[in-house]
Amino acid sequence: MSPASTGASTAMDAAAPVPASDTPDSRMAPGGPGYRRMSFALFLSGVATFALLYSTQALLPLISDGFGVSASDASWTVAAATGGLALFVIPMSALSERFGRRTVMTASLAVAVTVGLLVPFAPSLGVLVVLRAVQGAALAGLPASAQAYLAEEVRPKALVTAIGLFVAGNSVGGMSGRVITGWVAQEWGWRVAVGVIGLVAVGCAVAFRLLLPAPRHFKAGSLHPRRLLGTVRDHLANPLLRRLYAIGALFMTVFGGVYTVIGYRLTEEPFSLPQGIVGSIFLVYLVGTVSASTAGRLVGRLGRRGALYLGGGTTAAGLLLSLADSLPLVLLGLVLITAGFFAGHAVASSAVSKTAAHGRAQASALYQSAYYIGSSAGSTVGALAFHANGWAGTVGVGLLAILGVVALTVLGTVAARRQILAHAG
Repeated sequence: MSPASTGASTAMDAAAPVPASDTPDSRMAPGGPGYRRMSFALFLSGVATFALLYSTQALLPLISDGFGVSASDASWTVAAATGGLALFVIPMSALSERFGRRTVMTASLAVAVTVGLLVPFAPSLGVLVVLRAVQGAALAGLPASAQAYLAEEVRPKALVTAIGLFVAGNSVGGMSGRVITGWVAQEWGWRVAVGVIGLVAVGCAVAFRLLLPAPRHFKAGSLHPRRLLGTVRDHLANPLLRRLYAIGALFMTVFGGVYTVIGYRLTEEPFSLPQGIVGSIFLVYLVGTVSASTAGRLVGRLGRRGALYLGGGTTAAGLLLSLADSLPLVLLGLVLITAGFFAGHAVASSAVSKTAAHGRAQASALYQSAYYIGSSAGSTVGALAFHANGWAGTVGVGLLAILGVVALTVLGTVAARRQILAHAG
């Protein structure tokens, strides 16, 4: 099926083939011109995105106290942001096909940081949830556009590593946002804490726009809804892409649930930790930075499915360890959960970019949509499970999600073997 009939971006199609041996490849590669600037710019965009997106997560106990609401009610400040992102990521990806990746990413960050500066002044939980939903919708322009930019501007052999660095920026943003808010909130309250994150994000947004190289391989596509829907249908008809979307959602269900609820667990008996220390627990995100940035080597050694098995198994082991009433074991469990999640996410998201033969922006957008639906589901269901059955309930939700990851990966292994046998026959 031709790109015209599917609504695929001609830019993405043009970027997909490996150039002929007699044609120099002008795309960026490690050590080449612009690669470091590009990597750092997208790293900063990832920092800003995750710092803003999850700015209230470590503060949920304080928000609960401030507004006099339950954990499940306060969790909507996280679920609304991730839900807004999930709903708007596909429309934003379409805008990036028409107006350019860098333009959409810049506009998205500008709106998100502006809303971030308004969040501290929310007079009620309802207003706070609405502002967070708007902020999440604005941030939707970042993830899919960034992956499409990388697929167009970076050589294929460097793509997994480049996406891994972007995901690493996500982990640093998530970590720094939670650590900063934890300590600031302990002294001055949650409103000042989210205001500080807004100012940090402003700095990241400005640096991103100044550093990101202008795209050289982008060609504007069409915004025609019928063509866009045709591209989306094509991607959803691909069994491998469907599995990858579901795997991303399930991994994020675990992660969203664990990190939404962990603050409540650690501030309660038997730990009774102060808010600053609870915020510092998120330093464990540094493990995710390492595991995401090394995903390319992991796939090279184990293959994509082997890497997903390892990521799922590591996450499950961490969930089980976290059941202990020993702080060192809980921390070790969080380390394993974080390492497994970020490795699995980097592997699955890069596989989407490689699998999609056309319309990579839409393929990435569908992955991001599923991923953040998983985050919203994990935040909400994890909090409800915690309210009903304590930490064991949240762990149970996570283990069911990892079981789904393993089952989908097994289906992929079986499908690959059948395909090999069919070709051999």
